Amino acid sequence: MQRNFPNLCSPLTVGNVTFRNRMCSAPMSGAEITADCCIGRSSRAFYELRAKGGAANVTVSEVMVHPATDGSHAYHLNTTVPGSIPSFTLTADAIRRHGAIPSVELSHSGQYAGTYMQDKDKKSSICQWGPSEGTRPDGRPVKALTVDMLQEIIQAYADVAALAKRCGFEMIMVHGGHGWLLNQFLSPYFNHRTDAYGGSLENRVRLAQEVLTAVRKAVGPGFPIEFRMSGDEFFDGGYTLEEGVQIAQLLEPYVDILHVSAGTYQQGFGRTHPSMFLPHGVNVYLAAEIKKHVEVPVATLGGLNAPAQMEEIIASGQADLIYMGRALLADHELPRKVMANREEDIVHCLRCFTCMAERGMTSTRRCAVNPLIGREMDGTEVVPAAQRKKVLIAGGGPGGLKAAQTAAQRGHEVLLCEKSDAFGGILREEQAIPFKYEMYQLGNTLAKLAQDAGAELRLNTEVTPELVETLQPDALIVAVGSLPVQPPILGLQNDNVILVNNYYRQKEQVGDTVIVLGGGLAGCETAIHLAREGKQVALVEMRSELAPDANIRHHPLLLKEIAAQKIQVYTEHTGKQITADGVQCVDADGKEVFVVGTTVICALGQKPNRAVADALRDSAPYVAVIGDCSKVSNITAAVYQGYHAALDI
Repeated sequence: MQRNFPNLCSPLTVGNVTFRNRMCSAPMSGAEITADCCIGRSSRAFYELRAKGGAANVTVSEVMVHPATDGSHAYHLNTTVPGSIPSFTLTADAIRRHGAIPSVELSHSGQYAGTYMQDKDKKSSICQWGPSEGTRPDGRPVKALTVDMLQEIIQAYADVAALAKRCGFEMIMVHGGHGWLLNQFLSPYFNHRTDAYGGSLENRVRLAQEVLTAVRKAVGPGFPIEFRMSGDEFFDGGYTLEEGVQIAQLLEPYVDILHVSAGTYQQGFGRTHPSMFLPHGVNVYLAAEIKKHVEVPVATLGGLNAPAQMEEIIASGQADLIYMGRALLADHELPRKVMANREEDIVHCLRCFTCMAERGMTSTRRCAVNPLIGREMDGTEVVPAAQRKKVLIAGGGPGGLKAAQTAAQRGHEVLLCEKSDAFGGILREEQAIPFKYEMYQLGNTLAKLAQDAGAELRLNTEVTPELVETLQPDALIVAVGSLPVQPPILGLQNDNVILVNNYYRQKEQVGDTVIVLGGGLAGCETAIHLAREGKQVALVEMRSELAPDANIRHHPLLLKEIAAQKIQVYTEHTGKQITADGVQCVDADGKEVFVVGTTVICALGQKPNRAVADALRDSAPYVAVIGDCSKVSNITAAVYQGYHAALDI
């Protein structure tokens, strides 16, 4: 068979291991870390899903090697906890039986110990250890590790590596990036020691070299060791790519793969995990530069999910392996689809950070576009129904389309009707905003997958009680979405006012000075887009903060981008009247403020399309009302509810 992406699909042998392709599952914490820090059953299923999806390797993350000096609630692997060895053995087996190489990431948080703890009081009581004494940016004191303590930690890396091999893992990743302990020693910002582990670059690299030497002795020859490093720390006082190259060269003799990431905990979240505001593959150049100076294979990652881009990275010699985290949450079958020349069926990551926000809020995982993530124990296969039924779906947004695909996969006779002339629902408006294009693309992909599964899709067809009466379905799924909120503001119907839902149709009408009325998530992202296009943008919000509907990971990056684009922000300002020249507002003190702008984008929120939903509730023996027409929420809720509504038929 002729592969569309032959370089991306080619195998690679490293030591005694052969990767079946160049697409790897990046380190990600699972959905369940038990109270005693074992891998829970749901986490095992979480990792297994990426192996089933065709990834070359799957890295379990993070195993903290020395709990005595690292209180982070992450995985521990030791012989003192009865369930520890079995949990790792069963996880390695679950990964390997699907043809993927099981790997485990060994780590130490250093002065950021306790990062993943939900109990903030306990977190604040933990002693943080680092290369040097000092104070963290959040005010917590840091104690310097003694040489004896360093020797104990080095041995802990070796001991855990040996146990991982015993459990069936076939590769070790040593985490030396992102501001964790080994990175802290590499970094001139953190490391102010005057002994053999500080000062010159050769001294700062020494701890990592000794850790890798100990790990090699523990696992033996031929067993691949991968070192994860930040190619550039991206903050004042940290090392740059020039020194990153030197670090890579000094570590090369000790490793089989150099895994080049970016940034640190100190610098912030959005560069290490590139947000939608950054280009896909923004960090690839770091790996490409390091690869010029070393002989061992080099891995890259960072917002990569397009096969053509990944193929070019491998073909051009910028890297030897591609790691994906969020992309394999959005579509765990991405590697299998690439291998089978089915790239048009890939459900792309939206870079919305739902996955990481859920991790921070509930210590579980969830994905906006993949209802299986974090719930793999509930079943990962769509099982055919015992009895074929006639299913009608009202609405072609993400929830309705996911329901249509799932119901058709179960063998039902499925008809989806969409009132408008295009599928995607509210996602259609995103086609005009480049950094949200994947959201628009999602509607088209879900429509294709539903049709390929056997569903019939009709446009320009409204589902009414009369139509339901004519068709006589056994089940009706109502997914008619939401409507824009349009409060009684004078001038809201003026010619210079554009509903945010209609911006993609009317973008040519937008002038050079724009007021975005409504500072929720949709309004903020639209304001950023317009500012990037060179418009002078004002953002008016009646509440005291912008985008309270943004998740905890996306929210700070959103605010940072608003500031970077120099958008004029008016919080606690209520719009009262729109004129040809701007918006008359009232501030928190009751003072009138006139905001100047020739175009007004109305982004005042959405409300459930309840009238249509209510009219259809009694139309069929089984009726499910899902998505925004039930309660205005997000893509995550719509897709999840659509999937399960179809399973319930």
